[in-house]
Amino acid sequence: MGLLNMLRGNRLERAGFEFYGVAVAAARAPWLYTALGVPDTLDGRFDMVGVHAWLLIRHLRRRPAPGPALAQAVFDAMFSDMDVNLREMGVGDLSVGKKVKAMWEAFHGRATAYEAAIADPDPELLVAALRRNVWRGAAGEGAAALAAYVREQDAFLDRQEFAAGTARFRPTPPPETAAA
Repeated sequence: MGLLNMLRGNRLERAGFEFYGVAVAAARAPWLYTALGVPDTLDGRFDMVGVHAWLLIRHLRRRPAPGPALAQAVFDAMFSDMDVNLREMGVGDLSVGKKVKAMWEAFHGRATAYEAAIADPDPELLVAALRRNVWRGAAGEGAAALAAYVREQDAFLDRQEFAAGTARFRPTPPPETAAA
């Protein structure tokens, strides 16, 4: 019985990394940085990965089993990847844990804010949450467009039947289309 559960766990972990890979790929869309003005920095990219991972986790949590377990697997994959990335960037072993914990807390705070904002009928709440987090409170001219994008992605994910490790985000328009 133990081996069978371990094999199931490995499949779940693999699926979590596959879902997380989908979130990372969507977060790398140049349109987010060029047309919307998301800061093309380490923090800006972390925020876009976080937004996309949160959207997947949000939808997986609400699905029947194994949805909640897959949501946890996506979260685990994200922070395993953050750990690896910090080490590859040369962060010392003794401080990696503290930095990952700070990233976890930042993600959790953002996810909580986004969850409350997307559930509220006032569309300005999501705009404000994104401006506060992605642009660190600066003007964030693209915050309203990013909020609309997040709502569109949320609706797009809601219409999907997730198979193990497969999900799709709606493709972003090319930069020239967004600027028109």
